[in-house]
Amino acid sequence: MIAIFQANTPPSTQQLNDQPYKNYFYSDCNVATQVVVTSPEPDSNLSIVGPRLIVAWPAGNSGVCAFFAPQSGINGSLAIGLLNSSDYGALQPYYNDAGGQYPKVGVGGVIRFNASAELTVPILGSVRTVRDFTEGPSLLALTIQDAIKYHSLADGGKLISRVWFDNVTNSELGFIPLTSNTSTVEIHTNEIGNTTLRFQEGDYIFYSSINYPQLTQLNASAVLNEASQDLINQDPDQTTSLSFLSYSEKLLAGAWRFLTYFGRDSMIATLLLQPVLSDSAIEAVIGAVIERINRTDGSVCHEETIGDYATYLNMQDNLTSTDPIYDYKMIDTDYYLPILMDRYFLQTSNGSGRARSFLKTPAGSINPANRNLTYSDLLTINAEKIMETASRFAAEGNQTIENLARLKEGQLVGQWRDSTYGTSFPFPPFENPLVESRRRQHQIVPSNLTPNHPGIGGGRIPLDVNAALLPAALSAISHLSSSSLFPTHPSWSTLASQYAQIWSSRTLPFFASTIPAPLARQRVANYSSTYLSNNTAASAVDSIDDDIHLYSLALGGNNNLSHIEVMNADPCFRLFLLNSSSSDQDTRLINATALSILRRFPAGLLTDVGLLVSNPAYGGQEVYARNWTRAAYHGTVVWSWVMGMMAQGLETQLLFCETSEGKGRGWCGDEVVYENVRGAYNGLWDVVEGNRGELSSEVWSWSFVEGEGEGRFGFEAFGSLPPPEGESPTESDVRQLWSLTFLAVRRNEGLK
Repeated sequence: MIAIFQANTPPSTQQLNDQPYKNYFYSDCNVATQVVVTSPEPDSNLSIVGPRLIVAWPAGNSGVCAFFAPQSGINGSLAIGLLNSSDYGALQPYYNDAGGQYPKVGVGGVIRFNASAELTVPILGSVRTVRDFTEGPSLLALTIQDAIKYHSLADGGKLISRVWFDNVTNSELGFIPLTSNTSTVEIHTNEIGNTTLRFQEGDYIFYSSINYPQLTQLNASAVLNEASQDLINQDPDQTTSLSFLSYSEKLLAGAWRFLTYFGRDSMIATLLLQPVLSDSAIEAVIGAVIERINRTDGSVCHEETIGDYATYLNMQDNLTSTDPIYDYKMIDTDYYLPILMDRYFLQTSNGSGRARSFLKTPAGSINPANRNLTYSDLLTINAEKIMETASRFAAEGNQTIENLARLKEGQLVGQWRDSTYGTSFPFPPFENPLVESRRRQHQIVPSNLTPNHPGIGGGRIPLDVNAALLPAALSAISHLSSSSLFPTHPSWSTLASQYAQIWSSRTLPFFASTIPAPLARQRVANYSSTYLSNNTAASAVDSIDDDIHLYSLALGGNNNLSHIEVMNADPCFRLFLLNSSSSDQDTRLINATALSILRRFPAGLLTDVGLLVSNPAYGGQEVYARNWTRAAYHGTVVWSWVMGMMAQGLETQLLFCETSEGKGRGWCGDEVVYENVRGAYNGLWDVVEGNRGELSSEVWSWSFVEGEGEGRFGFEAFGSLPPPEGESPTESDVRQLWSLTFLAVRRNEGLK
């Protein structure tokens, strides 16, 4: 029987449907767990959607996964689902204090099979292992799979277990027939020697557990500041999700695929959510980032690898260690830290009184390599790196493309558009399949390859880093230095400000390009008639009444593209992080951004389902449309947080026009441009408000619906679309931390 423990306080539960995925969340004083049940719908693409059960824990980024198939062999005939109880819902807690260092904790429930089924592939240990299998080359290491054991239970049930590489932690997944006369489960060995479980049609109790130290969850009241407590009643769905992703040790990126620390995600989310977050939540984010800084060069950690997967990767390097592994390949993540420090510790009343005591905190509790340093030491090392990077371009006469910030040598990714779909990695065979997966994880590509890379098109010099993040970080360093938070660098208060002005004013022109109106109309017409409809083409072309001004995603891309001329939403970074000025280039940028929102896709970025992050219609080469597609992770798709940042950025700029500094100056005094910006702000919010039900999701796509007139764009779950050719499917998290930002980002009714 399931060992049940009744928590002292009522548990937090939530059910979220994102067909064909049903997500169940459970947390109490002992455990936080997510369960995802996948069952094909009548219209599901059966090549990518099949019956599957996932149980995931934030603790250790741990996970258990079971793939099922119908014994009949008829694809699509097997459906699975959890049964709801009037007493406890779909899930109840599992707690078994078996006498080890940590109790076995997890969840259980009742699962129904509508036909006889076989558990074809079990994965026990890490969410990262599950992700590698579902979104990578579908390979599993024998050292992981061979450790899975099958056990018979006294009550007719069966248990699958695996001891982690630490030789201490155990993952378990058990099934017990609910009615023995109709439901049976048996251990079966197939003709090639693989052991599986076979189920008759019926209902089964299932339970899954790990004995691993749990994180300290922040409930909704603790995550939100005092002024925002009403949100718990006003928006219980999103505040419950925010709590599930919030812990005193760190905030997590998303559920289920990213239940761990991601530096960029947590800092962007905090910057946008800051008006509603508690001090403890904000400081949990900042502390987690500082703890994981690379003390040797000041790089901020993008992602941590922990738990069973970390031990496994250490073994591949001939290390017997459970220590985490930190990923420092991203360049953008470095710059968010001083920006967040400035906005919290200098620009809020609560933060301003806590900065010095916070920075005295000893480091090393998370990353042992940082012992004997304080948070102040690590923050200074990070700022030193930023100042060194900025100095080359800021030097007199050095404002050249060669001195712009670029991706690290040997890396294909370095900012938020970090997908590598469209890339084939013809690595030589390895003895262990997951070594190849690890190589893919770190994006290491042999020098003789020139793969497609639709994230930023293989570009080396990204727009967001150079024209927004770096100047914003320099401005923040100047402010922090003026408050004596860098005592060993008193000159930074002036020097960093000078650097910031140069980077802000001299970087945009490198990315700017103009497409004459006749050529723009021709390109959009060709794209529309090929990928949408002739009616849409006519409407889109009619909206192009002037030359199109673009800001390239990046410079120096694949296919000999000097500029990656994809219309994009990345100017939101500059609008959100930097104050406007009276310069012509700021007028050009904000007007171009506004027009990209006022014009509907494919002439612009706006659709019925949201603001697209990319539009390849103006590229003029087939490589653009072939790679930036509606099934590509950073293609013609909608990311919720980007809409939030764009909305907040436009509002920031419009409000700047009401200040003494901005009123009547530059674009603020240009009635046409000002009305374009205000129109874009309201047009964006109209679409946001029309898609409230999707805003907490990570990413979604669209399907084009033919109809009277020009047709329309309908919502399409991203995970339901076939992936780009040659790639594995990618799912979308039902809840992503930075997609909860509309808790704080609200429409300014005064700007209507």
